[in-house]
Amino acid sequence: MQLIQENPDLSAYLAADEVIDHHHPLVRETATRIAAEAEDSYAYARLAFAYVRDTIPHSQDSGDPRVTWRASDVLEQRTGVCYAKAHALTALLRAEDIPTALCYQKLDVVHGLVAVRFHGAWHRQDPRGNKPGVNARFSLNGEQLAFTPDVEAGEYDHPVLYAAAHPGVLSVLKAASDRPRLWGALPTAL
Repeated sequence: MQLIQENPDLSAYLAADEVIDHHHPLVRETATRIAAEAEDSYAYARLAFAYVRDTIPHSQDSGDPRVTWRASDVLEQRTGVCYAKAHALTALLRAEDIPTALCYQKLDVVHGLVAVRFHGAWHRQDPRGNKPGVNARFSLNGEQLAFTPDVEAGEYDHPVLYAAAHPGVLSVLKAASDRPRLWGALPTAL
């Protein structure tokens, strides 16, 4: 699948906004701590991915009722659904000047993940969190995502790479008072 930049200006994929708040002190502190262990930007990206995937539980898996959507809140509260975890990873990567896009899959509902730009190409990564049947890995050599769309069931990968969270996803996150309500309102299309 060919990935398509929504914005042709690569600097848009380094920008901060209310969701990807990579100038927030907690995001900067977390990025600095991860960067201290990395010898280069690739190692940093791999470590940031593992940090979000492995140390911030997916709230559906853990049963946490809280809904987070802003990257700094995801890092502070240490919980989030796929979209929120993608926001946190995007902020951590952009904090270290790694172009990062938000992207989506249409499964039974819309699933959120990210794409990082290395060596002149975009590479999708899924920090959702592993569990039985889900084994996502950071890779620039072939995708190792949490889910593979079932084309026969009408599932597919969205090819668009967004510089900001999709408005439909963000509005659902902001409107949900808790995860059970969010779960009943997840978007089924973009």
